[in-house]
Amino acid sequence: MDSFDHIHEECGVFGIYAANPFHVGNTVYYGLYALQHRGQESCGITVSNNGRFTTHKDLGLVSDVFTPEELEKLGEGSMAVGHVRYGTTGNSGRENAQPIVVSHFTGALATVHNGNLTNAGELRHELESRGAIFHTTSDTEIISYVLTQERLETYTPEDAVLRAMNRLKGAYSLILMLEDKLIAVRDKNGFRPLCYGRNGHGDYIIASETCALSSVSAEYIRDIKPGEVVVFDKTGVHSLSDNCGKAPEALCIFEYIYFARPDSRIDGASIHHARLRAGKFLAQDYPVEADIVIGVPDSGTDGAIGYAKESGIPYDIGLIKNKYIGRTFISPGQKSRETGVRIKLNAVRETVEGKRVVLVDDSIVRSTTIARTVAILREAGATQVHVRITAPPFLNPCYYGVDIDSRENLIACKYTVPEICQLIGADSLGYLDIRHLNELPGNEGHTYCTACFTGDYKTRLPEETKRDMFEKPDNA
Repeated sequence: MDSFDHIHEECGVFGIYAANPFHVGNTVYYGLYALQHRGQESCGITVSNNGRFTTHKDLGLVSDVFTPEELEKLGEGSMAVGHVRYGTTGNSGRENAQPIVVSHFTGALATVHNGNLTNAGELRHELESRGAIFHTTSDTEIISYVLTQERLETYTPEDAVLRAMNRLKGAYSLILMLEDKLIAVRDKNGFRPLCYGRNGHGDYIIASETCALSSVSAEYIRDIKPGEVVVFDKTGVHSLSDNCGKAPEALCIFEYIYFARPDSRIDGASIHHARLRAGKFLAQDYPVEADIVIGVPDSGTDGAIGYAKESGIPYDIGLIKNKYIGRTFISPGQKSRETGVRIKLNAVRETVEGKRVVLVDDSIVRSTTIARTVAILREAGATQVHVRITAPPFLNPCYYGVDIDSRENLIACKYTVPEICQLIGADSLGYLDIRHLNELPGNEGHTYCTACFTGDYKTRLPEETKRDMFEKPDNA
């Protein structure tokens, strides 16, 4: 959807610990391809060959950055980590692409990170006052420095990680590559997903989502628990649970609504089924007489199917998405912006002409895109358009790795639901009720972060919240 009017994904991480050396970068490439939906700004891979790291990273999509020639240059190795990025701290320049590689006499370290530190400003100030020189403006480099600093005070890297976790606040799912092992880390609240599996060759795979495991023929083993540290080395897999249970579990509920791929499972719950339930709840709470239910591709499709099943109104394909237009499509100015929506979406006239349409989408941020989509359906002959949204209204910024940084740009903070309905040109509008949020995953025993909808934050909030807080002004 329109980059001006939609929530951006945060990041995706992937790692492999191989039983025997081979071109592990190729495996990471396919894993990142499966995670491309989590970030389209930049990507990178670091391969370890007997402790010697080789890295390639750049701005752009995985298929553009990693040509066959670049993959070949990475060479063979026994370990590798990779990353796809949409940054929530730091600009989108190449210097902030990951992995972040640090060379130190305690050993080399490559870090990939999904999430956002809430105390990044405090940590950076502390580190700079002690002589640290930063080469990026991302919080991932801060994590690397904290880990290196703790390594000086401990006997093992594992102890350094456990100590660092007491200094890092907020959301972080990490894969750390050292010279002889991989370490997977999930923050104490478990804001961002992380899991691991194993393929038929005995290689261990770590990834943000299970869809990336499937893409490289690895069998899912389990999710990494909030606060858990899992070590992969020549002796096998070892879990350190010293920090488990130290904070309330708070997996981001928007993973189930939008971020994760429908074919993934997170903490045992199916993303596809969660979205079907969202559609079901909308049909129960906002019934309407209509002829057809359609979804905004691709994020509204599952919810539309759920709405159709519950309501008995037929589901059909009413909008076609141009799959060759990326989410970073540049549209400077309102007229170009609307043209961008037209290029991305087109109505199937045969489906909607003369019909009362229920249109299902995942969210409304500023309203530009959904208003244009409603207009496209009306131009194609829809007699009524009833909009149903599989999330509640966004009312609060997110500090845990989602690009919602200001209430002033959220339409639900300015207008009532009836006013929004009028603004977007719909005949009716219904948002998912907040009471259904914890029911979406259908996974009893787990609790979720719903702060962007409810304001119920699970950690102390940061003093500085701007994405570019570490950037120097142009005249500096």
